[in-house]
Formats: sequence, structure tokens, C-alpha cells
Amino acid sequence: MKIPIIYNWRSILARPLTTILTVLGIALVVFVFAAVLMLANGLKKTLVGTGEETNAIVLRKGADSEISSIVTRDQYNILKTLPEVAVTADGTPLVAGELVVVNNIPRRADDGLSNVMVRGVSKESLLMRSKVRLVKGTMWRPGLSEIIAGSSVSRRFQGCGMGESVKMGGREWVVVGIFEADGTGFESELWGDVEQFMDAFERPIFSSVTMHMKDPSRFEEMKTRIENDPRLTVSFQREREFYEKQSQSLGLFIRVLGLTITIIFSFAAMTGAVITMYSAVANRSAEIGTLRALGFRRRSILASFLVECILISLLGGMLGLALASLLQFISISTTNFQSFAELAFGFSLSSRIAVNSLLFAVIMGIIGGMAPAVRASRMRVATALRAA
Repeated sequence: MKIPIIYNWRSILARPLTTILTVLGIALVVFVFAAVLMLANGLKKTLVGTGEETNAIVLRKGADSEISSIVTRDQYNILKTLPEVAVTADGTPLVAGELVVVNNIPRRADDGLSNVMVRGVSKESLLMRSKVRLVKGTMWRPGLSEIIAGSSVSRRFQGCGMGESVKMGGREWVVVGIFEADGTGFESELWGDVEQFMDAFERPIFSSVTMHMKDPSRFEEMKTRIENDPRLTVSFQREREFYEKQSQSLGLFIRVLGLTITIIFSFAAMTGAVITMYSAVANRSAEIGTLRALGFRRRSILASFLVECILISLLGGMLGLALASLLQFISISTTNFQSFAELAFGFSLSSRIAVNSLLFAVIMGIIGGMAPAVRASRMRVATALRAA
């Protein structure tokens, strides 16, 4: 015979102070646990979303980022002639050689210097990046020291707002437009004419080449052709996969650090659950004796106390998850280990994170409540009734 759950619920409400303290302790742990996963997920979404499914990127063989890559103009011209490359209505190949550098710019918040990624692009770059859209101002004019700024950079860095100017490569560059890119990594960059940037930064080579594939299903065929061409000492990969790799190092660091802190906090929360449930056992000796006298078996007593602890843990888990969900309105920035430039991203909650957070709360409840539940189930009827 099983003890009804309503009994457990009434028992929880009968001890409001200890229940609230335990719920808050578990909520704190779940909040930290969910926040860590949301942060890593937000970073991944920001970088993976930067790439387009139909685009591929070419880097120097062995380079793991655009900063450390070199692609010559001769190699760029060869890539433009590939038959697998898509073309515009007028027959122009959708291939863009891009220059990527980092520049120290003071932050608005504290005047401290931080690296900002600066990308030299062409009109083909804009045609291939469907998420990039100008929301204020105009595009730069060829031959002039004009740039457009990602919305995140314009808010965070001095000289990067609309109509302001920033010094880079020995020149003053005027911000003539602000662009957005659906919250992707491009919003943390400054864009301008690639030829002007090559001249200003004295780098007459490209960092990478982006191309729009005519048929993405032929990617492997293109990869074999390009990487086996003796004139091209380059690597060829899907743009989305490239940006996903960019998130791995920083994402792993965030998860390891955050989960380490979570584990430490979880011991405190489980200790609170143990104290709460031991207190419940001590205060309800008469109830336990009565239940045993009425014919409830030891395993029913054990299950009942475990259910009670799980209910408390679920309350804490739901509270912690609800508080963590509010973090989605916050964006932060940190240095990307791959590019050494500042990257802005936000917390992102998913159904998988929600389920894992609640499951984590339940596990804490089971671990914290097991010993008190076992003790309650082993109490003798006579002893329990005499304790009353």
C-alpha cells in the first residue's frame, strides 16, 4: 500500500521555514547550473549562426583562425574560376577575399582597451551574408576612409557609434552606418572596403576567401579538388562548421569552470536537504509509527520520504530555472580564444537545458533525501510511538 502524495505535500507546507531555505539553496545551484549551460549555448549559437549553410571558407592550410591565415591574390583568382562557385545575374563569381585584423579600441564603460575584429570586405561579401542588414546610415564609399559598425561594437566601444570616428592603421575612419546580423558574431566587428584596409594595414594579402557554393551537396567534391590542387596550399571547410569550431575552446572553458562551481554549490544544497529531511524524520516519529501501525510497509515509508525530498528539489529547480531564464535579456562580452578579439553574446535557454536543470535538481533531492528516508523506513513501530 502506497502513501498518497497529498500527505507529502501537506508535510512540506507544515514546515515553511526549513522548506523555503532548502528550496532557495537548490534554486541557487540550479540557477548557476542553468546559467553556465545557457552561456555556453549562447556562445555556440552566436558563432555557429555567423556561418551560412551555402557558404564555404578557405584558409591557409594549418591555420585555425582567420587571424593566422594568409591567402594570396593568385590563389584567390584561381578559386574564382571554379565551376562549383555560384555567380550573380551578370556572371560575377560569388567569391570574396577578406582581410581580418584586430585593433585596440577603448571601451565606453571604463576606457580600458580591448581588441575589436576589423574585417575588410567587398560587395560580394555582402551578397553572401543574408543576415547582415544596414539599420542606420549608409554603406561606405569606395576609396574613402569610411566604415560600418556592428550594433554591439557601436554600443560598447568609443568612436564606433554613428557619425563618430576611430583611428586604425594610421587613419581616421568615419562610421557611416550601423548594421545588425541577427545577433551573430558579425555584430562584434567593424567592416570596410578590403582594398582600403589592405593599404592602411600594409597587408596586401587576404586572410580568408569566402565562396557561395552553387550546389552545397557537392562540398566533398570541391574540398577534394581544392585541397589536392598543388597551386593552393589551403584548407576548405563549410562556413558554419568553421565558426562552430571557433566556439569550442571558449565554450569548453565556460562549461568546465561553471560546472566546477556548480558541483561545489551542490554539496551545500544537498547538505541542506539532508538536514531538512532528518529534521522531518525526528519531528514526525509519531506519524511514522502510526503509518507503520496502519500497515504501511518500510518501502512505502522510504518512497514517501524520497518523494517529499524530490518535490522540494523540484520546487527549487523550477525557481532556479525561472530566475535563470531572465538572463536571456542580458548580453555579455569576452575575448574569443581563437581570434583574440572581443565577442558579444547572450544567454540562450533551450528545452534541453531546462530538462537537464530539473533533472539535476531531482538528482540532488534523491541524494540528499536517501539517508533520512532510509532512517525513517527502519524505525520500529514501538520506538516511533514512544518518541511521540
